[in-house]
Amino acid sequence: MNPDLQDLKAKALVIHERLCAVYGCPIPYFHTLDPVSELISSLLSHRTRNADSGRAFKALRTRYPDWRAMMHAPTEDVEATIEGVTWPEQKAPRLQAVLHAIEERHGSLSLDFLKDMPVEEARSWLESIPGIGPKTSAAVLSFSVLRKAALPVDSHHHRVAQRTALIPQSTAVGPSHAVLAALLPEDWDAQQVYDNHEVMMLHGQRCCFFKNPACHRCAVLDLCPTGQGRVEGRRVSSVRSEAASDDLHSSRSRES
Repeated sequence: MNPDLQDLKAKALVIHERLCAVYGCPIPYFHTLDPVSELISSLLSHRTRNADSGRAFKALRTRYPDWRAMMHAPTEDVEATIEGVTWPEQKAPRLQAVLHAIEERHGSLSLDFLKDMPVEEARSWLESIPGIGPKTSAAVLSFSVLRKAALPVDSHHHRVAQRTALIPQSTAVGPSHAVLAALLPEDWDAQQVYDNHEVMMLHGQRCCFFKNPACHRCAVLDLCPTGQGRVEGRRVSSVRSEAASDDLHSSRSRES
């Protein structure tokens, strides 16, 4: 094995274990949706607050008796139903197009058959449908009742991975899915993979903020070059400020 890759895998495991100690693993699954419903939920959530996408999902379920009814509904009605999400004018036709593609390719509006596929094969099947990317495919497999060992990477997870140097700063969210999944032990089950996503996401939400991360209370500060640089920068700034203050006092003493 590449020594650098081996070191990264060891580092990823230590980060996982420390964050699990902070946020409490195993973490309960937050959804018990069938995979098609999870797909709808995931597509609605793109660049949208959870509360808003959750309301839109409930509104769709209230308005339509099933997803086939939504698929055949006037697109403008679907758009009006999900108006609280970001870009409803794009998401409404995309939702319908994705459902049509599933039915055309599989013969029915169901994704239950993915349970019998290896994770990578199932992800490839999903991502072959326009509008489904790596985050959505992983979410469908991991968060739904399929409960497969697929690793989703959201913006919080991605930020923590970049700052701790598990991935290069230049790695975008999409490509980071395969890179970060490759750092996890091959024998991990779905719960462990889900826990990894959850603790990385929670750390990004509760400590490793986009602006002004709370590095002083970070459980993985010693493994985070970005955090160490920020802390060291504050120390240098503090020393310079103190030195400037001493110079000022000294100058005033000489003046007096």
